[in-house]
Amino acid sequence: MRRSIIAFILGALLGTAVGLAIGLLVFPFVFAPPPATESLAPDERTRVLAKGQFIHADPSDPVHYGKGGVSVYEKTVFLEPDFEVGPGPAYHVYLVPKTGIKSSPDVGTDIIDLGRLRSFAGSQKYAIPAGTTLGAHQSVVIWCKAFGVLISPAELAFTSN
Repeated sequence: MRRSIIAFILGALLGTAVGLAIGLLVFPFVFAPPPATESLAPDERTRVLAKGQFIHADPSDPVHYGKGGVSVYEKTVFLEPDFEVGPGPAYHVYLVPKTGIKSSPDVGTDIIDLGRLRSFAGSQKYAIPAGTTLGAHQSVVIWCKAFGVLISPAELAFTSN
């Protein structure tokens, strides 16, 4: 009888843990937030300093992908209306001082975290911290903080003005 009770409790705990883990992984796919529709205020629409395109860094990975444009202004990183990434937990927008990012180890640790991604699709803006040297950051990256995984990089092309 005692063995049955212990087996029942362990089974309940294990079942709850597995169910919770599956729920956390599936939830963003089933209940994704609506596309974002943020726009730049007139004072944020200064000259575009750089532009880039998010890419699917690892085509063999059907879950972690991204596409769409990104523009960098003096004080703002703006994800364009065509921006889209595959859903997941705890995505963040990073400025990275590297080019040629194709895998998670390429990102490194010398990053600037602009904040949590607010939607998996649509236009969004992120403030650049004061004192940031934009020319030293050649990529914008969408990163999954929960699992330490690269979702999508965008290499920036700076304007010559």
